[in-house]
Amino acid sequence: MNSINKTARLAGFLYLVIAVISAFGLIYVPAQLIVAGDAATTAHNIVASESLFRLGFMSNLITFTINVFVAVLLYQLLKPVNKNMAALMVILILVGLGIGMLNELNQFVALLLLSGADYLTAFTTEQLQALASLFLDIYQHGFSIAHIFWGLWLFPLGYLVFKSGFLPKVIGILLLIAGVGYLVDFALFFLLPDITVKVSEFTFVGEVVLLLWLLIKGINVEQWQKRALEAA
Repeated sequence: MNSINKTARLAGFLYLVIAVISAFGLIYVPAQLIVAGDAATTAHNIVASESLFRLGFMSNLITFTINVFVAVLLYQLLKPVNKNMAALMVILILVGLGIGMLNELNQFVALLLLSGADYLTAFTTEQLQALASLFLDIYQHGFSIAHIFWGLWLFPLGYLVFKSGFLPKVIGILLLIAGVGYLVDFALFFLLPDITVKVSEFTFVGEVVLLLWLLIKGINVEQWQKRALEAA
């Protein structure tokens, strides 16, 4: 198998791993533990299922870490199309991942507040529960800020795929739509907080199609080599 196709398939595989792990940490765990508007119940759930909460925290960090390698692999794959645009793609996703990593501290602070440590005895139970919920809310806001860059990186990625010649143009279009979805989510979260619909839940299809195409189909090696020679 051509080495560049190995790169493509590895990128698709790691992208799939990200999708699975992030579904656990970002969707399943919060659904099990977080009760919107109920600090006491949320605190009770976290304390009662601390291991699950910690697993969710760790899975998010693992997701962000793997995403760094996906970005590097995609850079290697797409730099013959436009090296500067590929570099911009990597920079944007790394900024988003950095925000996401640091933002996980807010979740961990919520756990520390509910840990029962001696230095927290100055606070009442109700105060600790309220503070824990506050940090979980801050976490949601930080997560939404990261959406800016998780959306923006899809624009150069979509452009590169569209222009590549060794991947279907339609995937590039779907990636651009996915990028818009993330940006709309960010705008709605801060400007119209009463709207709970997440547009990215409907527009993420491009990322799924890309990872499956890379993993199963790979790329048109002949066309990639042609682009690589042109860029040399």
